[in-house]
Amino acid sequence: MNLIPINILKHFLAKISFILVITTILISCSVTKNLEDDEYFLTKNNITLNESNNTDEVIKNLIKPKPNSLFAGYPLRLKIYNFANKNPDSTFTNWLNRKPNKKKHLYNFLSKKQTIKLQKTYTGINNWLKKSGEAPALIDSSKINKSIKNLEKHLDQNGYYDIQTDYNIVYNKNKKAEVNYIIETGEPYIIDSITQQIDSKIVDSIYNLHKKNSYIKTNIQYRDQYLLNERERITNIMRNSGLYTFEKESVSEMWTYHDSIKKTYWIDIIIEDKKVRNQDSTYREPYKIYKISEVNVFTDFNYENKEKEITDSTTYNGHNFYSFDKLRFKPKALSDAIFIKPNSIYKDLDKTLTLTQLNNLKTFKYPNIKYIIDDRDSTKTSLIANILLTPLKKFELEYSLDALHNDIQNVGLSLSTSILARNVFKGAENLELAFRGSIGASKDGADREDQFFDLREFGADLKLSFPRILFPINTTKVIPKMMSPTTRVIFGASTQTNIGLDKTTFTGILNYSWFSSATITNRFDLFNMQFVSNENPEKYFEIYNNSYDKLNSIAVNSGYTSQGLSIPEGTSQFTDDVTNNTLPPDVASQISETETQEIKNIEERRQRLTENNLIFTTNYSYVKNTRSSIVDNDFSRLGIKLELAGNTLSTLANALDLKKNTDDRYELFDVAYSQYAKTELDYIKYWGLPNNNTFAFRSFFGIAIPYGNSNSIPFSRSFFGGGSNDNRGWDAYSLGPGISGGKNEFNEANMKIALNAEFRYTFFGDLKGAFFVDAGNIWNVLDNEEDPDYTFDSLKDLSELAIGSGLGLRYDFNFFVLRFDIGFKTYEPYLENGKWLKNYNFKNAVYNFGINYPF
Repeated sequence: MNLIPINILKHFLAKISFILVITTILISCSVTKNLEDDEYFLTKNNITLNESNNTDEVIKNLIKPKPNSLFAGYPLRLKIYNFANKNPDSTFTNWLNRKPNKKKHLYNFLSKKQTIKLQKTYTGINNWLKKSGEAPALIDSSKINKSIKNLEKHLDQNGYYDIQTDYNIVYNKNKKAEVNYIIETGEPYIIDSITQQIDSKIVDSIYNLHKKNSYIKTNIQYRDQYLLNERERITNIMRNSGLYTFEKESVSEMWTYHDSIKKTYWIDIIIEDKKVRNQDSTYREPYKIYKISEVNVFTDFNYENKEKEITDSTTYNGHNFYSFDKLRFKPKALSDAIFIKPNSIYKDLDKTLTLTQLNNLKTFKYPNIKYIIDDRDSTKTSLIANILLTPLKKFELEYSLDALHNDIQNVGLSLSTSILARNVFKGAENLELAFRGSIGASKDGADREDQFFDLREFGADLKLSFPRILFPINTTKVIPKMMSPTTRVIFGASTQTNIGLDKTTFTGILNYSWFSSATITNRFDLFNMQFVSNENPEKYFEIYNNSYDKLNSIAVNSGYTSQGLSIPEGTSQFTDDVTNNTLPPDVASQISETETQEIKNIEERRQRLTENNLIFTTNYSYVKNTRSSIVDNDFSRLGIKLELAGNTLSTLANALDLKKNTDDRYELFDVAYSQYAKTELDYIKYWGLPNNNTFAFRSFFGIAIPYGNSNSIPFSRSFFGGGSNDNRGWDAYSLGPGISGGKNEFNEANMKIALNAEFRYTFFGDLKGAFFVDAGNIWNVLDNEEDPDYTFDSLKDLSELAIGSGLGLRYDFNFFVLRFDIGFKTYEPYLENGKWLKNYNFKNAVYNFGINYPF
């Protein structure tokens, strides 16, 4: 579901309209016409490194200024900047005071308040143009010389000591110029030998235990970064080995010596004792190993009660728990989140893990840990860890109102509200009760007495989460608490009136999730039950008009009826007569074998889409995401999902004394349960490019194979093609299966391949553009579909991949990205002739609005 707040959509469209208007004005503006006599426009920086053209992006980025960015060979951002008034306030004031009575007349016409507002608007537009644009890149000798120094410094930091640099400027016509940078580095210096001077015996022994992991090694090229990494490594090792007072500055005396003849470096690693300052002098003393003597947890700490007396306390697992009021938390739940243990040595890591786990409980506001020296220890090497917890409010109410737009509906409104209760069982468990409702107008909905809002959905969900794995067997050895394990129990119900058959759905989920590492997320649904009840199966042919038209055409042409088939009595009688061979002989003779098979296919699809579904699955999801932050544009994401449905019920069929229906399928609660195996593979890769551009690629493969109690996949678990997050040249559900040509209103199948590639570039400011190519399709495989146009039979069917391409705009609102794409049908495998570019035009294009990037 794509959510688009209406006020933001208006703001976005207003800016786009403004941009389109000024762009036509900007085309004819010269980039050099406003330059002074001694100013030249920079068009290119050429870098020659050791007599070869340099392509190293790091070195390129050290050179300032850079030429102005180009869009399709055109300096659009520069033109926008030049279009802006550099002093809008004074310009407006001068204009207002140009004639004696102008200000007075304008005040009478608009009012003084509106005139001031007009000035602010004029100033705001010009400031926005300057911010969105790009100041002209001019030849600047001071910046060029600074770039030379930056290059020399960078190369020196990477082991090049015999550096020679120079530059020259080539002046061209029309006040334009290029800068040529010439760099000779000489041979890089190699680390030849490493020595160490460590004052403290304790530090020396710890260092030597971990010496093999040093970043500084002999016979490798010298780089300053190795020294920085090594200093960081040593500090982390010491502070996780009991040296509570260890400071990074103690390893700052890391001297390097170079031999210009041998072109080698000698590195002397020096780790000094702790520097101590008093009023009169400074001296050094050896580092000591600190131990934790006591861990105190204050469960309801805040600034107001810090001077109050403790009224409740207890001890669990060596941790002391205190409360200024009655203790509201089970000690075990909090103790499981605390990695700091009494009688253990001090470790930075234990503090970090504890804060992470306490935050993951979503019960406390900014947990804090403070260490103090234990005065009871005469050696002063014992620490008391005080953990200060401030509980969040017991109850929290949230609600939201959103405008909706997606591939199925044109417009809609959604209201959701939820109430969260924290610490419901005193073990940091959270209980959430959420309600949601939405109304919308469909693109292709059937006539429901001319109702505009023909889509309606109402639902409620009850979610209970536990900050641990709830399982009969102890799982701590497999999933330790440092992986932030969570158990969720979810119950939900919803009723939906839409362009389908109207549904009531009940769900129940028992889910476990944990983090194997900073990049890997695991989710395991032990039970995931869904019951779908189709409320109006008799309206099937009112909704699926294409199927009805085909069926009705055969009935009329064969003489079965002259008035057309009524719904549902006439359609049901006709399909029954065909499938049971009870047609009148004169009618049967007019219906070909192909038409008979088509009628059976229509009836089979009707039965599958109108039957109630009981889906009882177990599934596991694995996601590895290397993205380090929201601004990281060089990462990959791998998602794997495995799902098994119906196996538990199949195993218990005899024990539960389940009966089979007329289709030889076991039923539970008068519904045949689904049985299938399903897998999905999803891989996404981003490459960061110069000038804040990005190239993104996605590949997806999914297949669901029915067996046992099923010969097809439930509609809700099948795959579809097209839409704003898939192949954007087609609407959702309009692509495939295979080369069938999307004959049905909602085309779905049990196998899918999708490939997407997108080049994203910056227009200016927060407005970005994209060129994309999408390929993919869906097929039936190993199910009850026999039509070769629908099925995937061999690798030759990969030629049935449909290809869409197009362009789009993205506007970044920081907390989400508003996206608009135009997709064109580029290759249509289902066409008999002219598969390429036959419908590559705006008439047959698909216009997609979406939230955030498609992948």
